[in-house]
Amino acid sequence: MPASEYDDIRYRLSAGVCHIELHRPEALNAWTPAMGRELLDAVRLASQDSDVRAVLITGAGRAFSAGADIKNTRELTPEGHADLTSRLREIYNPIVLAVRSSPKPFVAAVQGACAGLGVSLALACDLVLAAEDAYLLLAFVRIAVMPDGGATALLAERVGLARAAELCMLGEKLPAARAREWGLVNAVHPVAELLPAGQALATRLAEGPTVALGSIKRALTAAAQRHLSDQLELEAELQQRHGSTLDYAEGRTAFVEKRPPHFQGR
Repeated sequence: MPASEYDDIRYRLSAGVCHIELHRPEALNAWTPAMGRELLDAVRLASQDSDVRAVLITGAGRAFSAGADIKNTRELTPEGHADLTSRLREIYNPIVLAVRSSPKPFVAAVQGACAGLGVSLALACDLVLAAEDAYLLLAFVRIAVMPDGGATALLAERVGLARAAELCMLGEKLPAARAREWGLVNAVHPVAELLPAGQALATRLAEGPTVALGSIKRALTAAAQRHLSDQLELEAELQQRHGSTLDYAEGRTAFVEKRPPHFQGR
């Protein structure tokens, strides 16, 4: 679709830098299928446009992204359980693969909440900048599901299994400064300086040797993530197991009701 028809993202091109902004600030840029389809289209468009030499991804308002919009109605499987995989396979996983396979360098500038699929998107980018108020959060376990969107592969690659398990199993916030120590973000900036810093970095990349940068990205991806596609499919397969559990039903209800969940282990 033409970029002018996007509703939930903004797409701007200037001096070789494509700026893609998640634009549902009233919902902390939480992902819906509609926004996901627009984002996938935008990433593919930027990757194919010869005028684009670098891509900057940001979030409007006070958050980068709160992850999937849990209040968004879920489709059902033929068995009557929540369908937790179709959107992954058809929309969200292809976004991660499109970012990683793009010959253009991608920069994420993260402020405020960066949760769930927001973490997957940020970590799929080549370079990540964070504001001092930013934090990463994989709270899937709180609603009795698992991280997806490539988060398990991207985390394990960057921080190792022990720290990846800590983030995924405990579901606690990881502040920007600690994320920098762990190697999940490249730099931390004051909130007011984040966007200028992101624009400056993307401009620097856009002014660099495009073909060489694309080769560097391809080689690094091949070395570190040879099995990303397989991991995305494994996440989707495992995730669907949770759609029929009592714990998932309880976790989702507790989230909406803003109370602690009471899991039964089944």
